[in-house]
Amino acid sequence: MGLKVIGAGLGRTGTETLKLALEHLGYDKCYHMYELMKNPAQLIHWEELREGGSTNLSKLFHGYQASVDFPAAIYYREFLDEYPDAKVILTVRDADKWYESASHTIFRKIPAIITGIMRILAIFSAKYKAMLRALKYAREIVHDSFFQGKTDDGEACKRIYHEWNLKVQQSVPPDKLLVFEVKDGWEPLCRFLEVPVPDAPFPRSNSRENFTKELAKKTKSS
Repeated sequence: MGLKVIGAGLGRTGTETLKLALEHLGYDKCYHMYELMKNPAQLIHWEELREGGSTNLSKLFHGYQASVDFPAAIYYREFLDEYPDAKVILTVRDADKWYESASHTIFRKIPAIITGIMRILAIFSAKYKAMLRALKYAREIVHDSFFQGKTDDGEACKRIYHEWNLKVQQSVPPDKLLVFEVKDGWEPLCRFLEVPVPDAPFPRSNSRENFTKELAKKTKSS
């Protein structure tokens, strides 16, 4: 089956909202960072991508038709090479609002009480041991690598954000790319994907106020 839609937008640009919208449109399932948290055994594929630039994508994305968010967005070019018929969606938002949201969510350390509980559970559970590795990987690839350890520096992060968005727009053929703000709703998304507009409200998800609570819930549900 393979990927039909590849999300290249960075975290906190509406990636989970896009995931829900794509799944509503029939692109089931859509891979998001939460999938790695729920299935930490998949980490081997992401580590292979980081270290060697390739992995068995058919295994990684078995049962998935779309991908969004970190870490998948970082590898949009590799995925497009593997799935040349796929379309790419670059979710964007105002840079200042993006950084404000990111600094209160994905750039913050997971509360010590959560990681402490997970470390205790990891003593008795291979699942939680693997989950701790996945969380460590997520922090390394987002904070240390992609944002160069500068997540406390708003201007540096916004520069990286702008450079990334420009890179995507320059490297993906225009007929394959949608630059999308989730506030615009169904119409531009459905027009790009050539599917009917649903008779349903456009989804909204993952507000920063609920971020930590939702992360704990979704990792616990694995």
